[in-house]
Amino acid sequence: MLMSMNQDDYYKLEYYDSIQARDVSWLWYPYIPYGKVTIVQGDPGEGKTTLMLQIAAMITTGRSIPTGETTCEPQTVIFQGAEDGKEDTIKPRLIKAGADCSKVAFINADYAAGLSIGDERFRKAITDTNAKLLVIDPVQAFLRKDTDSQTPGGFRSAFAALAKNAEESGCAVVLIGHMNKGGSNGKSIYRGLGSIDIAAAARSVLMVGRDKEDPDIRIIVPVKSSLAPEGNAYAFRLDREKGFQWVGKYDISAEELLSSSSFGERKIERAKACLMLLLNNEDMISNDIFERIMATGIGKRTIESAKQELDIVSYKKGNDWYWHLEQ
Repeated sequence: MLMSMNQDDYYKLEYYDSIQARDVSWLWYPYIPYGKVTIVQGDPGEGKTTLMLQIAAMITTGRSIPTGETTCEPQTVIFQGAEDGKEDTIKPRLIKAGADCSKVAFINADYAAGLSIGDERFRKAITDTNAKLLVIDPVQAFLRKDTDSQTPGGFRSAFAALAKNAEESGCAVVLIGHMNKGGSNGKSIYRGLGSIDIAAAARSVLMVGRDKEDPDIRIIVPVKSSLAPEGNAYAFRLDREKGFQWVGKYDISAEELLSSSSFGERKIERAKACLMLLLNNEDMISNDIFERIMATGIGKRTIESAKQELDIVSYKKGNDWYWHLEQ
């Protein structure tokens, strides 16, 4: 370890041989990691909240997670909702999902004024309850307009506090985010979340949408997976009579889901959403981008218009042209 003693340029330098490596632990592999922030996003009414209430119920009773993992023992969950009524919506859904409601907590509305994602009260709630899952639904309701969602710096500060809380406590944090279909400007897949920085900073991003051929089927598609190989799409059914049922693995990509589901009626919005998906983690060769998006029924001119609206930059490397999206 090296230290500079000059007060004007003081810093502490360490080497990675002093760091103890450890594996990532998972609430649901490879979709929701413990100690990190995950986003579950989709259009309103697609089943995002129902999905997380089902997972919360499993955690509180120690039941098997869909792909076979189990919790060691029943754990506490904090479910902080802002849109649904606790008495007539959230609790009935928890009961129907088989949750132990004595292990599902929330910060009382009388004490939640000004509550935002970086709030110290979330840290205290996680610590006091030893919660293993915190769900914030929807994240838009907990982005303070004065700082969090208006500037990259304001958001990053709030998100960094939330991520630190997750890391230090080992609690899985899930932000539920609505997307919207309106407007011709902005980055479609993240626009409803308030800031593209949310998706950029999260370690896992999941999208939920309907199967066009069977609207009762809701599909969970990994959009971003920074800590594990990208998992398969996974589906569940919302039936009026039978309620929630797990279906299992589903053969569909994120681009196909965007193309076939309710995400964005206008082709340019779909094109922008697909570009955001493809360029989320790395630059891509432009010919490959055209091939993949045109396979969903979107024309080359529409893709180029979407590229321009998203301010995507082209550059040449070797014999190929690459596209880069600033995150």
